[in-house]
Amino acid sequence: MRVVRDPGLLPERCVLVPTMGALHAGHLSLVRIARDRAGGNLPVVVSIFVNPTQFNDARDLEAYPRDLDRDVHLCAQTGADIVFAPDVETVYPPGVKTPSPKLPAVAVQPGLEDAGRPGHFAGVCQVVTRLFALCRPVAAVFGEKDWQQLQVVRALVQAERSSVQIIAGPIVRERDGLAMSSRNVRLSGDDRIKALSLRRSLDAAQRASTPEQAEQAMHAVLDVPGVDVQYAVVRDAERLEPLRDTRRAVGRALVCACVSGVRLLDNDAWIGPDIR
Repeated sequence: MRVVRDPGLLPERCVLVPTMGALHAGHLSLVRIARDRAGGNLPVVVSIFVNPTQFNDARDLEAYPRDLDRDVHLCAQTGADIVFAPDVETVYPPGVKTPSPKLPAVAVQPGLEDAGRPGHFAGVCQVVTRLFALCRPVAAVFGEKDWQQLQVVRALVQAERSSVQIIAGPIVRERDGLAMSSRNVRLSGDDRIKALSLRRSLDAAQRASTPEQAEQAMHAVLDVPGVDVQYAVVRDAERLEPLRDTRRAVGRALVCACVSGVRLLDNDAWIGPDIR
C-alpha cells in the first residue's frame, strides 16, 4: 500500500473514503464498503486530511487527534490501496482562490449542525469539492453517523451534477451502544456513562406515536447533569425539515449533545405508527 501526498501520483479513477484520520472501526467499515464497490477493477483511496475550513473553533482544530502511521497501518490491514495524505497547501494552494460551492438548503436551513457550527458545512462542501477534483473518484463512501453531512454531500453532488456515486455506510457502535467517534477518546469514565443517554434517547423516540412525543421522550432521557443538549428532533430523513405526514412518515431522529465539552452526534430511523 502506498502513501501519496502529490495528487499527480493518484490513479485516474478510484473509490474514495474521505476522512480526517484518527481512524476507528467505523471508518474501517467504510473502507470495506469501498472495497466491495471497487471489486477488483478500481483502487480504494482513503484520504486523510484534517480540513481547517470546517472548524469554527481553532481549539477544536488544534486538539483533533493525528496519528498518520497508525492510520496507514489500519488502512493496509483493511484493504485500502492508497492513503492520500495531502498538506494544506496542496488542497488550498496559496494565492489561488479555492472555489466554495453554493450551499444546498439542507446545509443552512434545518437549524441543526448548521446552527451549532456556523461555517462548518461551507468548509465541508469546499473540501469535498477539492477532494473530488484531486482524487477523481467514481464513488465515495460517507458514514451515516454524521447524517446531516451525508445529506449535504448528496445534495451538493446533485446540484453540481457530479457523476460521483455517494454510498452511505451504517453507524458502527461500541459494545455499550455509543456511536463510534474519534472524539470518544476524550470522554472520561463518568462522561462515557452520561454519553450513553444519546443512544437511549433514540430508543425512547422509537416508542412514540408522533414526532412531538418522540422529541419530548428524547429530551426526558437526556435530562442528565453534565449533558448539554444541542438538539433532539425528528425530521424528514433527506431534507431534514419537520415531518408532514407524521403517522405514515419514515423520518430520522437526530440528537446532538456536549458531554464535558465533547460534542457527540447520533441518529436513527424513526417510523410513523401507521407503517410500523
